[in-house]
Amino acid sequence: MTRILIMDDEDGFRTLLRLMLEESGYDVVEAADGEAGIQMYCKEPTDLIITDIFMPRKDGLEAITVLKRNYPDVKIIAISGGGMRDEFDYLNHAKAFGAQKIFLKPFDLQEMLDAIEVLLGRDK
Repeated sequence: MTRILIMDDEDGFRTLLRLMLEESGYDVVEAADGEAGIQMYCKEPTDLIITDIFMPRKDGLEAITVLKRNYPDVKIIAISGGGMRDEFDYLNHAKAFGAQKIFLKPFDLQEMLDAIEVLLGRDK
């Protein structure tokens, strides 16, 4: 079964996304911040990571940088509810740092599922 790691500090959002992904047939693990997510991935890699940008301890940009440096083939989707702060476009920077897809919260679940399928090489 395909495993997805969700890194997001918003418990309610993380739970909702996990439930929707599980309903679509994915095995999902969760981390409340980038530091915990990196540790989880290093111990047991997943097929794909969905990471928020703004989190405590290690934010999404830091997590993407570390993961891509150590695991260049890791597949990452970056998400954020605050894509622009202080005129700095964090989501586009996440893409430049190695995220293959980016989504601004709230996003359409079907678009997310389609992006996951493309990244996993299962697009139609």
